[in-house]
Amino acid sequence: MERTWRWFGTTDKITLQMLRQIGVEGIVTALHDVPLGEVWTRASIRELREYIESYGMRWSVVESLPVTETMKYGGPDRDEQIAVYCQSLRNLAAEGIHTVCYNFMPVLDWARTDLLHPNPDGSSNLYFSYAEFAYFDINILKRKGAREAWLSMAPLTASDGSTIHRDILAEVDELAATMTPEGEHELVENIVIKTQGFVSGNFREDDEAPLEKFRLLLDRYRGIDKAQLRANMKYFLEAVMPVCDECDIDLCVHPDDPPIEILGLPRIVRTAEDIRWLLDAVDNPHNGLTFCAGSFSAGAYNDVTAMAREFASRTHFVHLRSCQILPNGDFTEADHLGGRANLVELCRTFMHEESRRGRSLPFRVDHGRTMLGDEARGYNAGYSFLGRMFAMAQMQGVIAALMNDG
Repeated sequence: MERTWRWFGTTDKITLQMLRQIGVEGIVTALHDVPLGEVWTRASIRELREYIESYGMRWSVVESLPVTETMKYGGPDRDEQIAVYCQSLRNLAAEGIHTVCYNFMPVLDWARTDLLHPNPDGSSNLYFSYAEFAYFDINILKRKGAREAWLSMAPLTASDGSTIHRDILAEVDELAATMTPEGEHELVENIVIKTQGFVSGNFREDDEAPLEKFRLLLDRYRGIDKAQLRANMKYFLEAVMPVCDECDIDLCVHPDDPPIEILGLPRIVRTAEDIRWLLDAVDNPHNGLTFCAGSFSAGAYNDVTAMAREFASRTHFVHLRSCQILPNGDFTEADHLGGRANLVELCRTFMHEESRRGRSLPFRVDHGRTMLGDEARGYNAGYSFLGRMFAMAQMQGVIAALMNDG
């Protein structure tokens, strides 16, 4: 499997020289300086590709070529934006880049409530608290109908399949009794700014009124349910697949993270049933999956090993990470050799798929622990250096052992 690393461009505090020294083969990146909805020009792609190659690596995967919100909710300029997307795909292919990761998550790219949740050994992980997220929704965002939505939320499921009984609203009210302005500010930073600004383009660190922008984006999805979002995704895929065929581009969707419906927004890439629908709706080998083991393992209803086996033939890119569901239903990022995902078995599955195809499949470790001073170096949330380097070493060891076993 090809060792790749998500890199956020020339302003990333983790440099290509650092990545070359730790054995990275392929870079996963994007043109982060291009505004949403504009064409990625061939010249800009070439400049970044050549810069990566000057360090002895290659631009293996685009993550992500953003699907703008208007394509997701079906706005009046949807066709114009699809045309922009198609031209960017053509330009990427002309520069030799043929694997493109994207997502179809409305508004939020990924969500966590704590970016430095402490572990007993002194390291920290990303963490999702249902109570804190509900507090944000009800008391900070003040979304209309939020309290009623959380009251009627389906019970959470434990890792063993049992039902978890929680009074989320009572927990929210408990939090309200002790919450400080600083605590509320941190929740906004964690949910809206620090996890979104460097990946989705909807928000920036210098936004003066992020909640107002957030509410405006949510309003655009008023009346969009699961069926309509699926229809919009099918429309998008049917429009771009001819270009993928023409240019031999593998388009691979990233699962919803976390794999739950949040903020009244539908989420349509959460479960095995969702993936079957996606692959059948536009049955083209270029319409594939970014198999993110971490996203899938955050849902107790997902059998991650079985999903890897079922969807290996349509997987074009692999994210190796794992989540642990806690007894109350909250989840945290686990060690890469722990959690629910069983990354050893996943590596075995995808290595068998590589043998069948006769070519390498790119993987990257994802959301490594923050450790040994990572937290003081200004890295993007979830994208530590030492933590991910440690995780990559773990996965390299797993792959080497599997190769030796034949």
